[in-house]
Amino acid sequence: MALGSVYNVLFKRTSTFALTCLVGAFVFERFFDQMSDSIFERINQGKLFKHIKKADAEGK
Repeated sequence: MALGSVYNVLFKRTSTFALTCLVGAFVFERFFDQMSDSIFERINQGKLFKHIKKADAEGK
């Protein structure tokens, strides 16, 4: 029942299907970018320029 309504709302017409694909790709790209940046910064904590700059400013 739920899949039928999703089909009727999002995938029945070509225009809504294309819009759904574009919105889905945009949301996935933003989510993936945020998660990969978060993982990268966690792995390299204290080694990145912004961390070193902040520590240097606090030390002066």
